Amino acid sequence: MEHLAIDLGGRESQICVRSSDGTMVEEGRVATGSLLKLLAGRPPSRVVVETCAEAFAVADAALAVGHEVRVVPALLVKSLGVGARGVKNDRRDARVLSEVSCRIDLPSVHVPSQEARARKTMCGMREGLVGCRTKLVNAVRGWLRGRTTRLRTGGVETFAARVRAAVKEPPAYVERLLHSIEELAQQIAQADRELEELAKKDAVCQRLMTVPGVGPVTSVRFVATLDEVGRFASAHELESYLGLVPGERSSGERQRLTSITKAGSTKMRWALVQACWSARRWRPNDPMVQWSLEVERRRGKRIAVVALARKLVGILYAIWRDGSSYNPLRGAAPVTRAVPAFDLAQAFATRAQEVQPSRV
Repeated sequence: MEHLAIDLGGRESQICVRSSDGTMVEEGRVATGSLLKLLAGRPPSRVVVETCAEAFAVADAALAVGHEVRVVPALLVKSLGVGARGVKNDRRDARVLSEVSCRIDLPSVHVPSQEARARKTMCGMREGLVGCRTKLVNAVRGWLRGRTTRLRTGGVETFAARVRAAVKEPPAYVERLLHSIEELAQQIAQADRELEELAKKDAVCQRLMTVPGVGPVTSVRFVATLDEVGRFASAHELESYLGLVPGERSSGERQRLTSITKAGSTKMRWALVQACWSARRWRPNDPMVQWSLEVERRRGKRIAVVALARKLVGILYAIWRDGSSYNPLRGAAPVTRAVPAFDLAQAFATRAQEVQPSRV
């Protein structure tokens, strides 16, 4: 089997092909757009690429024509020798990846399905709109502070109307921002409706949304991030994958735990934390929220919310895995274990046998 390493680029990519014994067969630069044709014309090989924007599209094309695919994590390639001794270029990178692939079976990240990527893109585009609106709102708020003008309280949807009510005939440069904020609000509302429709049609999302604080945005992003629940053997593996477990900096006799690792998807972790804040506000009597309030009394509010986010991951994982819905009493019910009765006579008999001298 040949080993085809590709150092992907936006316009051009570098390829390096080696035989199974490590002998270089071919190398050169090709247009990234023609990689699909190149892969279709080659015999079954192991295709090695580094994680980047184009990696999954190339992986799909390679799998479709019968190749093996290894999408190597970007954090791993340095340990493989990419960029060693301060020398890094496309040709050298492709050579290193192909050479290492001949010696070991390189680990690969999960290649998400087309549906999972589409859902993740929908969530990302919506967050881009929300971020743009937030920047414009902050710009107008800064202008208002310079005028010592205060607005009455209200939601971001009514922000432009409240500004116009507080400032008669705003300048043209401010009015442009207010108009943009209103347009973005309409686009965000449309994106929310699309996510709601998507969540209603998905049975897994419907079950996940039975959990307090979890809505269409969190459920769709959670399903898109996991893609396949069977990838994780337990909830603890998933919590570690999402970076919600404590890190460790221990050496020798010193044992030290740090804050959460923050590995995995930052956006998914942010959505989970926001869902926890929502649950604490709107469902304060729910057992899992009550548990977080107990943690808050000992460790503080922020740590309690992160702990609740970790607990929420376990709940969502179990619901998806078991095909069930949220049961608030499941984790709150006391666990009763059968305790064997203490037999005083048997205890004395056992002790007497222990103190008798052994016979040789």
